[in-house]
This record gives sequence, C-alpha cells and structure tokens, in this order.
Amino acid sequence: MLKVNEIFYSIQGESSFAGLPCVFVRLTGCNLRCSWCDTTYAYDEGLEFSVEAILARIRAYPCSLVEITGGEPLLQNDTPVLAKKLLDKGYTVLVETNGSKNIDMLDSRCIRIMDIKCPSSRESENNDAANLGRLTLQDEVKFVIGSREDYDYAKTFLGKLPNCFKIKNIHFAPLYAIIDPGHLAGWMLEDGVRARLSLQLHKKIWPDTLRGV
Repeated sequence: MLKVNEIFYSIQGESSFAGLPCVFVRLTGCNLRCSWCDTTYAYDEGLEFSVEAILARIRAYPCSLVEITGGEPLLQNDTPVLAKKLLDKGYTVLVETNGSKNIDMLDSRCIRIMDIKCPSSRESENNDAANLGRLTLQDEVKFVIGSREDYDYAKTFLGKLPNCFKIKNIHFAPLYAIIDPGHLAGWMLEDGVRARLSLQLHKKIWPDTLRGV
C-alpha cells in the first residue's frame, strides 16, 4: 500500500524530460521542510492505494513516461515495488528524491532525479553524501538556486565531487519568482559551469495553478 496525494497527467516541467507528456504519482509525506517548498500540501494529505490500483490509474492515460514524486517518495516501503512493476511493464520511470534517503533501494533501471539541497532551503545539512557514489550515468542531479550563496555552494559542491561530472544532466534551477533566471544564466556563463539551466516549464504554462500540473 502507498499513501498517494495525487495522480495526474501533465507536461513534464523539469529535468532532461521537460516538455514531454508524463503521468505523475505524487506520494504523501516528506522528512524535510525546505523553506521554499511548493508542495507543502503533500506533507500529510493523501489516501491509501494498493500498487495495483495505482497501476490501473496510470494505464488510463496514453503515456509511457511516469514520475514518482512527493513529498519524498523513498519514505514509503512500497515505492520500489511500484517502480519495479512499472519498469517491468515497459514504462520509463523517473523518481524525484530530495537526496536524504538511500537511492539504491530503487531498481537500477529507474532514472533517479536527486536534489542536492542548497543553503536557502535550510536543509543542506541533510544531503546524504553517500548518494553521490550511488548515482549512475542515467541519473540526474538538481540544485535549486535561490541566491548567489546557493549558486556558489552548488558550484563548489560540483568542484569537490569530480565523480558528479560523469553524469550528463546536472540542473541549476532558479527558484521560481525569487531569483531572476537571467542572473543565474549570467553567472553560469561567466564561470563556464557544466550544468543545465533548468526552468520550471509547467509554471510558465500554468502560472496560476498550484496542483495537478
């Protein structure tokens, strides 16, 4: 059983899959309290679903890309079960995680999109450094940038971890409505940072919609 906050069909707004139709399974619960969190409604709200019931809901959509997100999806014991069943059925599975839990509990076929928390989140002390050694070439890393301090932290973090540079998709995502993407782009160009400027596409398409996008 899994506690589910919402299941919806939308356009993937982030990661290297941005712009593609995607089915989202947002699970309930998070062990962190990021200062800028935009999904606080997923902390507690949700209903219990069996894995089979979730699969049935996903099958209703004409889409083979699924993202399991939260909250923090790795808090629930049956998240790896759901991911494996989807993979076995031929789905491409993304799992978005806050980076504080061991990502190796997931099937290696999953594409793990792992946050590394910067100082403005007030959760940077909870990054699990061991996860960096668990990443594979297909996985992705995301830094949400809310200030120049965050940018410098992310840039330094990468510089200390050469193993990270084997990963193709490293995202620097400006915090929506807090930092001008142009400023972040300028810093990245000036420093030649090997990362992708990642905007939240769904917030550009549906700026006034908080859920289900």
